[in-house]
Amino acid sequence: MAEHELPPGSPIPSERDLAEQYGVSRITVRAAVGQLVTEGLLTRAKGRGTFTARRRMDVQLYLESFTDDMRRRGLVPATEVVACAEQPAPPEAAAALDLLPHEQAYRLVRLRRADGVPLAVERGWYNPRVVPDLDRHDLTTSLYSLIADRYGVQLDHATQTVWAEGADPETAKLLGVRTGSPLLVFRRVTGSRGRPVEDMTSWYRGDLYQVTMQLDRTDPESGPNHSAKGGTP
Repeated sequence: MAEHELPPGSPIPSERDLAEQYGVSRITVRAAVGQLVTEGLLTRAKGRGTFTARRRMDVQLYLESFTDDMRRRGLVPATEVVACAEQPAPPEAAAALDLLPHEQAYRLVRLRRADGVPLAVERGWYNPRVVPDLDRHDLTTSLYSLIADRYGVQLDHATQTVWAEGADPETAKLLGVRTGSPLLVFRRVTGSRGRPVEDMTSWYRGDLYQVTMQLDRTDPESGPNHSAKGGTP
């Protein structure tokens, strides 16, 4: 019912109605509902009841802007620039962008929404040698399109690392979730023709995002020509 019949945000039937419908006890219904809340299919609102949760989106593991990704899904993207300034890059970002220690870089913090719902917070560093005067442009649109159109730089490769963590108070406030809520974190270092351009970390709401990957079963000792493919979600 939660997956196929009720739209996101719909209240579910009462425990009594569910018990009568399925011929089980209310204790069984309560336990089942609790399990579905844990799995993310349902969500509880204090004083209001239990509702179907928003569907999780698959984060695609290929180089694409948030704006293009949301439009492809039929959603309306929106961006709020929280901060943008030129300042000394921290050591990790300076190394990723091939900058000198304490060299200036552009720090950009943006909140990304789809159909008005806050989905991700992005905190990135950008190479001033490649994108000078970045802070003078409209940064509420697709940054990758801006870099391509204004600077003639087509981003063509990236290294991305993914992990999970709880939302800190600042990120939780921006995303409209509780402190400690689960987040998916992506750190992406992106470049063009071997030049590093972007070192960005994005915090995605764990209740709205998931990652699906295609895995190949390959024996590293037998080489790339001896593999059995199998998709694993």
